Order: sequence, then structure tokens, then C-alpha cells
Amino acid sequence: MEFPVRCFTCGAVIGHLYEDYQKLAKEKSAEVAMDELGVQRYCCRRMFLVHVGLVDTITKYTKV
Repeated sequence: MEFPVRCFTCGAVIGHLYEDYQKLAKEKSAEVAMDELGVQRYCCRRMFLVHVGLVDTITKYTKV
């Protein structure tokens, strides 16, 4: 699953922040990275913390 464009709960647009979040989270903690990007709502922060990228795993399997 790719990162969603909007928060599932509040509908805020957050999809454009994901790449920057990944870069910052490697250098700093996830909490600091979200603070720097301006992600304040806990529902939006949840979207970043629980996202698991499965696109690479799913594309290995062919459709029968």
C-alpha cells in the first residue's frame, strides 16, 4: 500500500510530506521529523508512524 494522500480521520493533505519525513526520520527521531514538517494532529502523526510500504513485496507476486 502506498502512503495515503489524505489523513483517514481528519482529511488533511499529508501525502506530499512523506518523502521529506523519510529523509528526516533517518537523521533524527520520528517525533522531531514530524514536528519540523508541521504535522501536529495526532491522527496525522499516526499515519506516518504506522505506514508499512508493501508495494515492493506485492509486486514480486504475479497474478494467476
